[in-house]
Amino acid sequence: MALLLNTNKISKSFGAAPLFRGVSLSIQEGDRLGLIGPNGSGKSTLLQILAGRIKPDSGDLVLRSGTRLAYVPQDSNFEPGETIRGVMRRAMRSVGLPESEWQAREAETLGRTGFRDFDAEAETLSGGWRKRLSIAEALVQKPDIVLLDEPTNHLDLAGIEWLEKTLQGAPYACVVVSHDRYFLENVPTRMAELSRIYPDGMFYVAGNYSAFLEQKGEFLHAQAQHQSALENRVRIEMEWLRRGPKARATKAKARIDNAGELIAELSDLKSRSRTADANFDFVATGQKTKRLIHLEKVGFGFEDKTLFDNLTFTITAGMRVGLVGANGSGKSTLLQLLRGDLQPLQGAVERAENLRIVYFDQRRQINPDLSLRRALAPDSDSVIYRDRVIHVASWAARFLFASDQLDQPVNKLSGGERARVLIANLMLEPADLLLLDEPTNDLDIPTLEILEESLLEFKGALVLVTHDRYLLDRVSTIVLGLDGSGKAQAFADYSQWAADQAAPRPAKSKAGPQRAPAATAPKKKLSYMESREYESIEQRIAVLEDALHAKHMSVEEVALKEPRRLEKLYKEIEEAQQEVDTLYARWAELEEKAG
Repeated sequence: MALLLNTNKISKSFGAAPLFRGVSLSIQEGDRLGLIGPNGSGKSTLLQILAGRIKPDSGDLVLRSGTRLAYVPQDSNFEPGETIRGVMRRAMRSVGLPESEWQAREAETLGRTGFRDFDAEAETLSGGWRKRLSIAEALVQKPDIVLLDEPTNHLDLAGIEWLEKTLQGAPYACVVVSHDRYFLENVPTRMAELSRIYPDGMFYVAGNYSAFLEQKGEFLHAQAQHQSALENRVRIEMEWLRRGPKARATKAKARIDNAGELIAELSDLKSRSRTADANFDFVATGQKTKRLIHLEKVGFGFEDKTLFDNLTFTITAGMRVGLVGANGSGKSTLLQLLRGDLQPLQGAVERAENLRIVYFDQRRQINPDLSLRRALAPDSDSVIYRDRVIHVASWAARFLFASDQLDQPVNKLSGGERARVLIANLMLEPADLLLLDEPTNDLDIPTLEILEESLLEFKGALVLVTHDRYLLDRVSTIVLGLDGSGKAQAFADYSQWAADQAAPRPAKSKAGPQRAPAATAPKKKLSYMESREYESIEQRIAVLEDALHAKHMSVEEVALKEPRRLEKLYKEIEEAQQEVDTLYARWAELEEKAG
């Protein structure tokens, strides 16, 4: 495979603090590189250096001549009043694509990304659709390399699965900064961790996240053994030095120099190996009431959109509920109903007496002008945690903040650091029920793992909204799925909900349409007409699926040759899919009746 991009020993510092030093990285055709690392290690900065937006302090970066590179930042912002179509055309203009290609390219890219109304204003879109538009803006440029910084943030679960499939079948190389462990398991062909614990600043592994974890474990074990052996050698040399060797002797002088090198190597190794973890520990009140919140036939919506209709659900002590559903299905709204910020239009929300609720807001609302000191301890230079007085510097250290950061304004903190501030504030409030709305955005993997453990150990109940599928699977004892049209259904876990979502829309395999087992002679429960319908339904589904597949295959050709017909084709595809789904539902109904 041809080399597209190469860096050689690049370094970057902000002020006196180095982010990373001597990092070398290469991207070849077909690469899908997953880039991870602790918060503050410089992943986003490195991505911006690769994109040419920031210059390194030292080192070289070489991009193969003619290679086109596209960058998707963490935050998806667009010009006021700019339409979806306008965003795409600005992107194509920026890379010099001829206007004759614009219409076909924008139609093809936006269609594959899921957009229908190309004239909608970009700023009116939800966070998830703005993220999709940012990705479409990059892809329409027909890049050779795509750099994506936390692309799963703000995407709903369906959006994340769409992105996984898009990247898995992509003709371009990509570098993706992500903390989504299932995403890292499914997408990368190579993994790299940017961290000071490695001698070269970065550790590469061929394979996905599982392969990375295995080889990282082996590396750290070998490094620990090397450190132990080095400590023994340094101890022997130190004892020899204390005896006062004669420095004039050539051999003695060489040994003194060697001892100095060993001591310096050990010091560097210890410095790199020294890591700290955040310390999360939520406090439960010990509420004795079994039933904390009960929703009885709750209805709620906005204007002409119904979010909940006749929703009955009970949250009991110790329950850990995962809320899932598409963007706009009402997950955050349900948290506000549980908290009492909104009142149902129908039905009732009953709360236990003296119920104490602690709420994590996904918008991370902290006064940006506050210092970190005041954000952690608003009233004094100490906090009270579990009936103990703790100085703000010690409290800050618990969440990986250095003492020299205390007077730094909140607006200078990273997204992950702001999340840690909010979690620190929540821990000061004893709770019967935690309501957590996207607490994992911007948190690095070690911090995510600690958050998981703290939620598993929390004695109260919690309701969790997150796009992190691994966290949902590990923490939730029940999953409540919202369809955004009023219905809600409980599932055992995320995987069961995902299987339910996939069931009505069976994928067409390359080998041909999905076939059911051959229909056997219908039982007497079916009428004569139903028996005839049952015998022919399999063939009817096969014919419809073949036609649907043909329509999907013609999208690209229509986009290039007849772009004006593309909207009509998408409508035909949608109608054909609905017809297939209806037949599958009818088949299941007849099969149940026959059995």
